[in-house]
Amino acid sequence: MFVLCVSGAFAQAQTFTVLHSFTDEVGGVFPYSGVTLIGGNLYGTTTAGGLYREGTVFELIHRGSGWVLSVLYSFAGGQDGAMPYSGVVVGPDGFLYGATYDGGNGFGAVYSLRPQPTFCQNTSCPWVETVLYRFRGGSDGAHPGNADALVFDHAGNLYGTTGGDSNADGNDGTVFELSPSNGGWTETVLYRFTKSEIPMAGVTFDTAGNLYGTTKSGGVGYGSVYELTPSGSGWIYQTLYEFQNTRDGAYPYGGVVFDGSGNLYGTTENDGGTVFEMQPSNGGWSFATIYNGFPSTLGPVDTPTLDSAGNVYGTVLNDHGTNEGLVFKLTFSGGSWTETNLALFGVGGNLAAFPYGSVVLDADGNIFGTTLEGGNQGSGTVWEITP
Repeated sequence: MFVLCVSGAFAQAQTFTVLHSFTDEVGGVFPYSGVTLIGGNLYGTTTAGGLYREGTVFELIHRGSGWVLSVLYSFAGGQDGAMPYSGVVVGPDGFLYGATYDGGNGFGAVYSLRPQPTFCQNTSCPWVETVLYRFRGGSDGAHPGNADALVFDHAGNLYGTTGGDSNADGNDGTVFELSPSNGGWTETVLYRFTKSEIPMAGVTFDTAGNLYGTTKSGGVGYGSVYELTPSGSGWIYQTLYEFQNTRDGAYPYGGVVFDGSGNLYGTTENDGGTVFEMQPSNGGWSFATIYNGFPSTLGPVDTPTLDSAGNVYGTVLNDHGTNEGLVFKLTFSGGSWTETNLALFGVGGNLAAFPYGSVVLDADGNIFGTTLEGGNQGSGTVWEITP
């Protein structure tokens, strides 16, 4: 089933503002993921820069009419991790959690960050890092955090994915769980991909405790949507949809997200990209492409974001075509979806460029995100769109 939406116009009432341009190595450069909104402040990562040039975790605090950036942690590239492609999430303890693509034992790590236990009187007060797990490559996975951040369950366990390890061992990524145990953390591999599937995004829960995600290839070669269901003997893997590289799209780099009715939404990247919806139907799932008309040669590589009204938001990457990426909104009305471009990067004085990460909305409808490049020095930005 294909339900295509009406091609949209540019939104005139939106105001686009660059909140921060990454300009120096010490403050971090090239934010790959989006930002996390916590108490009105923004938290995220840069894949490079920092004191040791291996990436940072940063905080943007709203002060007066502006925003002030603080580097919470600079990765050193050794046992503590390096190159955090994914963003951060808040744990049940209020600390930040994330993953690095490299470092650790050379295959990436999962970490937590907490403020210093005593009052810091310095102008720079880095947070304290704890490494929860260092991947070894091979059977336990390698290189986590390609896109989305980690996710917690109600019991405080962490879930995520790893990519392949480039070894001839048939390991093309994993879905893993980290559980608190005796003051440390224990890893369990829930599923191991072995058919060149390679998950590029994290996983999400439904209300029943099942996990859902995507693979960028696999299936018939163009990617898939999968489900993992817990059972007494482990987790049962099921492919829900295989992309055909027709009007349905190909290569879902981003993950999937649920709306309030239990429907799944996601994106594909190939040839301008698509936005798709999957609805539960007769014990299975029905698939619909709800949009495929972006003015781009590349498409979305992020997980879409939904607001309380069911509107779908996301970014489109592009590659130096008519623009250098855009932010979109899809609205359902009268049986079809209408697309609105909220911002065009690299056009009309907008110097931000190439958004990889997802967007986040606050309670007032303001939208926040990042671009990997652009800004004052070409090293990336954090931006806001206000209605």
